[in-house]
Amino acid sequence: MPIRGGGTALVLAMALAAVPAAAQQAATAPIVAVVQAQPLAAPVADTGALPKRRHAKGDSLEGFNRAMFSVHQVLDRIFFRPVAMAYKKIVPKAVRKGIRHFFSNIGEPLVFANDVLQLKPKRAVKTFGRFLVNSTVGIGGLLDVAKTRDFRLPHRNNSFGDTLGRYGVGPGPYLFLPLVGPSNFRDFGTGLAEGQVLPSTIAVPFGRAEYRISQGVLTGLDLRAESDEALKALLGSAIDPYATLRSAYLQDRAATIDALRDGAKPAVDPLDDPLSDPGAALADPTPPTDDLLADPAPPVEPAPAPIPAP
Repeated sequence: MPIRGGGTALVLAMALAAVPAAAQQAATAPIVAVVQAQPLAAPVADTGALPKRRHAKGDSLEGFNRAMFSVHQVLDRIFFRPVAMAYKKIVPKAVRKGIRHFFSNIGEPLVFANDVLQLKPKRAVKTFGRFLVNSTVGIGGLLDVAKTRDFRLPHRNNSFGDTLGRYGVGPGPYLFLPLVGPSNFRDFGTGLAEGQVLPSTIAVPFGRAEYRISQGVLTGLDLRAESDEALKALLGSAIDPYATLRSAYLQDRAATIDALRDGAKPAVDPLDDPLSDPGAALADPTPPTDDLLADPAPPVEPAPAPIPAP
């Protein structure tokens, strides 16, 4: 289950990409020594100054983040991806979609709350309508009835991190954690808080360990399995997979927050998470469908990864 709310599925989906170990060798952060100018013929004094690490803008924790990214790659390669692909092979597609829709529907009240906090009454009404339809006609959210031509209420992401961003709270430093993925201090903190809303208000079943573990395991495995091919296309040929992932995440979050502030409709993000956060954040609704088991938002082909020079 992604820690970050709202657009986080982009987040977890991208983060759970397995990249060849050789590619990570090119991702080592550059280290430069500080050399002080000395007069001619004068000995160079040993000042004891430590080398300074350069980092990309917005990534002041780059050394830590790259180390965590390396840990994540190992965990994904030897454990998480094999288990996720086995889950996809063993569990029927209709069952996996039903589980995906069920957990997505449970998150709609938080989307509604953030629509209200952002002073977007029309979106709030549509979100509430979607939750009502899927919770009743959709058998507790197992079927995405609200997205069909009869209702035309597709899922739209929203989170408290988006709300804070809309009102001017900056993202803080970029952060990458194994099996959590790319985030920032604002989104990570608000995601943790949002994760406690249902357990603290409705203890049974949302506060029970059985529910929380099942939700995290099932959504995580499903997301990793369904994102496998797109993630390979995005990061497989990247010279620096860590930097590619960071750049895509930061651009996506900046575009989302800018759209919330300006009221513009951003272009469809090729990295939108099609699973735990179904639907593009503020994009036009996807074409309605009568397939009740269709994904809340169809996956979008990722932008081609940069091709390294020969």
